[in-house]
Amino acid sequence: MKKSAIRSADFHPAESNGAVPHDSAFGQAEADVYEAILAEEPSTGEMELADRNSLRRVSGLSTELADITEVEYRRLRLERVVLVGVWTEGDAQHAEDSLAELGRLAETAGSEVLEGLVQRRDRPDPSTYVGSGKVRELREVVVATGADTVICDGELSPGQLRQLEDKLKVKVIDRTALILDIFAQHASSKEGKAQVELAQLQYLLPRLRGWGEAMSRQAGGRAGGASGGVGTRGPGETKLETDRRRIHKRISKLRKEIAAMRTVRGTKRGRREANAVPGVAIAGYTNAGKSSLLNALTGAGVLVEDALFATLDPTTRRADTPDGRPHTLTDTVGFVRHLPHQLVEAFRSTLEEVTGADLLVHVVDGAEQAPHEQVAAVREVLTEIAEDHGAPVPPELLVVNKIDSVAPTRMAELRRLLPGAVFVSAHSGEGVEALREIIADRLPRPEVFVDALVPYTRGELVARVHSEGELVDEEHTAEGTRLRAKVRSDLASALKPFVGAG
Repeated sequence: MKKSAIRSADFHPAESNGAVPHDSAFGQAEADVYEAILAEEPSTGEMELADRNSLRRVSGLSTELADITEVEYRRLRLERVVLVGVWTEGDAQHAEDSLAELGRLAETAGSEVLEGLVQRRDRPDPSTYVGSGKVRELREVVVATGADTVICDGELSPGQLRQLEDKLKVKVIDRTALILDIFAQHASSKEGKAQVELAQLQYLLPRLRGWGEAMSRQAGGRAGGASGGVGTRGPGETKLETDRRRIHKRISKLRKEIAAMRTVRGTKRGRREANAVPGVAIAGYTNAGKSSLLNALTGAGVLVEDALFATLDPTTRRADTPDGRPHTLTDTVGFVRHLPHQLVEAFRSTLEEVTGADLLVHVVDGAEQAPHEQVAAVREVLTEIAEDHGAPVPPELLVVNKIDSVAPTRMAELRRLLPGAVFVSAHSGEGVEALREIIADRLPRPEVFVDALVPYTRGELVARVHSEGELVDEEHTAEGTRLRAKVRSDLASALKPFVGAG
């Protein structure tokens, strides 16, 4: 098979804005994360997305101080990157779509994409990912474009990472490090920050490097002379070994903290289940419009950004079906192709909200070129999570969002690709009311019929029947309120002493 580099048409050298490029937040992927973790200080990239819209003054950019937003400030210091991917399967369009998604991820992290390259190979080169010959070509592209960083569309081994940095003379990161950095920037809650830090540490641990080739031996001073002999004497434990030990200790602490938070989350979920409130989980690919749909259905006012992974912390809101039955809607973290396994493990407690739901609303971006591939990627992760918990994936309702930006011919194609899907626009409100009706039909209904005479002193039971059950008939008598209704099993147990009375 002929191996050749294919330049993606999706990327072109961007015009320089004249500013001196600096390292962005994700550009310090190892150094920043490592220092922040060991010092147990929050990373500078961890900020609310809403805070980026606040005005702030930046001096030295002109003769006068100027009010600019945080987004504009980030654009002034964007890191200049070159993307590279290895095409091992599928067609050329699939390879370029994957690289285009990597470009959107890089822009979300705060970088300027200069060029995108795809290398056709049977499998990634075990030493340099793209092969020694293509590394030289890649070096020429880096020099010609003035790039600061190379981002690889895959997870690099520590050896590949070291070889590429040595040969390209610029910083090299992989897809996993890029996604972890975006998560670190967007995490806001205590649980979200802990989950991201745990994932970063698990990724960083096997990639710690020594100080060049000179590394100390474990045995210190004369202690090494008696047993180890020549070559074992040194100052004692190396800095690398010390760092590994401290990171292992930090990982253990974070796992305990997340386990405690998981208990709290499980308690809240158990309280909703005890109250027989059905739950709906909104899941889907990142930037598919899940938060916008939650706002359209409930008026929750959740932060919405046209950015990947804008939502990391699940948001639960109460809603009512058109016939008045209460239920909860939970907005969850988005998925992406080749989601790092460290993130799946770290966010396991958050993703449990999906497996514990009565209905899964799977949101798909109708404006995407290959929505069926995104659907497959999401289902793969959901199946993995469900298997870990020994529970089946909840019943799925496929919802195609953003139809206001889809041409009629494309709509017909989507209906063929995704049969049974509901088509809505969270932005314009088109199809939202129909979606409410369908959600109401898919939610579990009360299944136990009761005929009870409830004393007036137990008015709370009558209120629960009205709010949680389906009332068939109600009659007020001298002894109390006679109710004929369909209710859930827990409410039926509470009404049992009054069934058949009178």
